[in-house]
Amino acid sequence: MPKETAVYTHGHHESVLRSHTWRTAANSAAYLLGSLKPHMRILDIGCGPGTITADLAALVPQGHVTGVDHAPGILDQARATAAGRGVENVDFAVADVHALEYPDDTFCVVHAHQVLQHVGDPVQALREMYRVTRPGGLVAVRDSDYAAMTWFPQVAGMDDWLDLYRRVARANGGEPDAGRRLKSWALAAGFPDVDASSSTWCYSSAGERAWWSGLWADRTVASAYADRATEGGHATGEQLDAVAAAWREWGRREDAWFSVLHGEILCRKPV
Repeated sequence: MPKETAVYTHGHHESVLRSHTWRTAANSAAYLLGSLKPHMRILDIGCGPGTITADLAALVPQGHVTGVDHAPGILDQARATAAGRGVENVDFAVADVHALEYPDDTFCVVHAHQVLQHVGDPVQALREMYRVTRPGGLVAVRDSDYAAMTWFPQVAGMDDWLDLYRRVARANGGEPDAGRRLKSWALAAGFPDVDASSSTWCYSSAGERAWWSGLWADRTVASAYADRATEGGHATGEQLDAVAAAWREWGRREDAWFSVLHGEILCRKPV
């Protein structure tokens, strides 16, 4: 039986959406874009505020994109994103990736960005994604890998951030080091054709450093993640303040550099 979706560690605080609304098809789904055709029907799982969803819809002007998310509240923002761009070939709905309410062989592409790290049963989720993909269609998944994130300089407190985040995410039922596991999960789900790759986000300019460090500092003390860290006994408020201060100190360093590694899989369903 499908497991319920794990608790979404981040929530949808402004500091989280600051990151999510930055995401585009170009910076978050480049490995997929060369395979898209104008007529395709796409399912975008975990669509959040809909920035990637709207980009995908613009790339399939004779097709259609359905964006789904487990959190109903974020879908109003996704609809506003699409409407603000004048994108009409898109709709949004609530869904659980473990048990999608769509018939077999419905979509040309099923896409999920930063989703499997947060679900209770990623193999079951992939089976569902595969089930609703048409023969000849693609399942496309990209997830970050926290243990593989790297930065410079080694500001005191940054290692504490990484250790804390991984503990909180796992306590919530997720797997923060999902990127390296995508190929393995896809094979366990029975995918016969798995093309695995990787790509990165990198933050180094003054603006990027301020943005990335600021959103993580704010997220550490003010988001649902902060609540889950303290309520779960993983950190005190004082410890969270120290981690946030480390982020701000890192962001002030002119030589600061941060790279986020992502695992990617592109899986074609046999005809």
